[in-house]
Amino acid sequence: MSGSSSSRADQESGASAAQKKFKGVRRRKWGKWVSEIRVPGKQERLWLGSYSTPEAAAVAHDIASYCLRGPSSIESLNLPLLLPASVRDDMSPKSVQKAASDAGMAIDAQIIRNRVPENEVRFGTGSGTVNHGLWEPAGGDHGDNWHGNNIRMREGDISIEDYL
Repeated sequence: MSGSSSSRADQESGASAAQKKFKGVRRRKWGKWVSEIRVPGKQERLWLGSYSTPEAAAVAHDIASYCLRGPSSIESLNLPLLLPASVRDDMSPKSVQKAASDAGMAIDAQIIRNRVPENEVRFGTGSGTVNHGLWEPAGGDHGDNWHGNNIRMREGDISIEDYL
């Protein structure tokens, strides 16, 4: 049992080492990514949230850093090109916390929504119809099978994917 857990730890540390390390971001042992930042001139830390992706946590940290430290912090940001134009540097720590958390959650949702498993296919037809399905090996000499559906979406329709 100990042999399998140590090899699993080695695999996880190898996977972590391959990922880019972002300032102000760390990974919990159960896989979530968290971000926090120290408030300048104080001993307190500002909790920015827990995210599914390291990029989302990095964006939350960047927004908080910019809002708390001003334009001079732009050189030390993780992903400066993702900094929204609407970010201000005259906000209270609580407002900074909310803005950073909201931005991180939005990035998380966008990244998760755009992830497509290897065998999943999504495409729009331009007419509001969404085709969604999986290619699966059929076995034997019959080739592959397409398992999917045709869903008619209208403007204003809400789906669970709106919240991912």
